Parts: sequence; C-alpha cells; structure tokens
Amino acid sequence: MKAATRDWVAKAESDYLAARALARLRKVPLHDQVCFHCQQSAEKYLKARLEEAAIPHPKTHDLEVLLTLVLPVEPLWSALRPALRSLSGFAVEFRYPGVSATAADSKQALQEVKCVRKEVRQAFGI
Repeated sequence: MKAATRDWVAKAESDYLAARALARLRKVPLHDQVCFHCQQSAEKYLKARLEEAAIPHPKTHDLEVLLTLVLPVEPLWSALRPALRSLSGFAVEFRYPGVSATAADSKQALQEVKCVRKEVRQAFGI
C-alpha cells in the first residue's frame, strides 16, 4: 500500500472512531457530528482506494461522484450507491442552523459507514 493511501486510511479510520465515540454520548447527544464524521470517513475511504489505484479525484464531498470514479477498479462497489447517496448529504446538511440530525439519522449513518469501511478495508486486506 502506498504511503499516501495509508494516510487516507488513517484519516478515514479516525473519523470512523470519532463517529462511534460521539454516538455513545448520552447526556449531550451529538447526532449532527456523528453523521458528519460518518460521511467524512466514507469519503476518505473512497479517496484512499482512488489514491491506491492512481485515479485522480476532485475535492468533493459527493460520495456518488467518488464511487463513479472507483467503479472501474471495484465494480462490485456499485452496491454501496444507496448508502453513499444517503451519507453524502451529511457533509453539509447538518453543519448549519435550521436542520438537525436525529438519533435515527446517526444510527443509519453508522450502519452505512460500517458497510463502506468493511468493503474498502477488505480491498486493502486490512
């Protein structure tokens, strides 16, 4: 694995662990932050796979765009499209006043990012 790929994986894993830790808080639920970190983890895992395959990737939070770029090397990942579509909105949607994530949103985001994480880590043999 390339050094740059390892860096992307480390950042992705950091966001994943942050989401899980924040999800365990009960006194002050931080559902917005859980959803954001789930999206960020998925984004960075996809960018790690693109990096490893030497496929240039844009600076985007749109996970479906990243998926489209990675499909030539990971065609079976097309099954991740619904999860990635759902997670994409969490990059910005809950970061500003007016809309807040619910407990159900954060639970769903965690389930979706677990699927993405599993696929990418399997591709890397980790």
